[in-house]
Amino acid sequence: MKRKSENLDVSTKSKKVKLDSDEFEKRLPFLQPFAQPLAGKKLTKRLFKLMDRASEMKLLRRGVKEVVKSLRKGEKGICVLAGDVTPFDVISHIPVFCEENEVLYCYVIDKASLGLASKTKRPTSVVFIPEGVKQSAEKEYKKCEKEIISLVPVKTT
Repeated sequence: MKRKSENLDVSTKSKKVKLDSDEFEKRLPFLQPFAQPLAGKKLTKRLFKLMDRASEMKLLRRGVKEVVKSLRKGEKGICVLAGDVTPFDVISHIPVFCEENEVLYCYVIDKASLGLASKTKRPTSVVFIPEGVKQSAEKEYKKCEKEIISLVPVKTT
């Protein structure tokens, strides 16, 4: 059984997220102005695959409350935030936590696709992929890590 969402095709059995390039461009005006660094199409697909692997391993943290708890405990990993969250005060503190704990983070286009990629029926505003995923998907994790580092501007002191 297939269901068509406004910006992606979703198969309810396999729950795979497919991003169209046209829809990717259409969603850009809905982003919050602070949604930087923004993952491109290729990195978004890689992150979604990594989220799929992490949810199979039962390691994925979904939602603001769980992610903040993980960051406060000092866990390392990749934090993925939705760029179209309103009101933006809901997630505006998370990048600060990530920078304090030296955790990589980036934004993706919308919370609907983030929710589907993390295998939930609800839109999700933030997802945390812990380093424990490296055990089964080391190559994918390293690629995502490297691309996110290249998105972040280098701080000069």
